[in-house]
Order: sequence, then structure tokens, then C-alpha cells
Amino acid sequence: MKDEYDFSQARRGPVIPQSAGKTRITIRLDADVLQWFRDQVDRQGGGNYQTMINAVLRQFVASESESIEDVVRRVIREELGRAS
Repeated sequence: MKDEYDFSQARRGPVIPQSAGKTRITIRLDADVLQWFRDQVDRQGGGNYQTMINAVLRQFVASESESIEDVVRRVIREELGRAS
């Protein structure tokens, strides 16, 4: 270990750059909802509960733009696929 370090060329900021297209926010969630997501990640053997929350929100946004006819058709296809 050195006695002194030169920080004259140092820059402030995160060590790992933020992902493009992602925005850091603060959000308050009910404790039981947050625990459910953490439990789901544990059951899947690992991962990131924040990524899972993002995926669920993305799925909801996508479903809002689907017509009811498209939703019914998709669900029927999925159920028929499971039955066969």
C-alpha cells in the first residue's frame, strides 16, 4: 500500500456506468408487494427483483395497448398450447 495516492486526475461518479435507457427513481412499495417479488426471485434461483418489477410493469403497459379481441385470442392460443 502506498503512503500517498494521486487523485488529481480522478473523477466523481459511479464506478459502473448506468445502463442506457434506464432512469433511477425512488418509489415506495408496500412491504408485502416487495417481499413477493423478492420471494419470486429466490424461487427462481436468483436474479434481480427490480428487473422482475420492470418486466411486470412492461407487460402491463403492453396489455393496455392490446385490444380485448387480441387478448382473448392470445389467451386461447396459450391455453390450447398447454392442453396439447
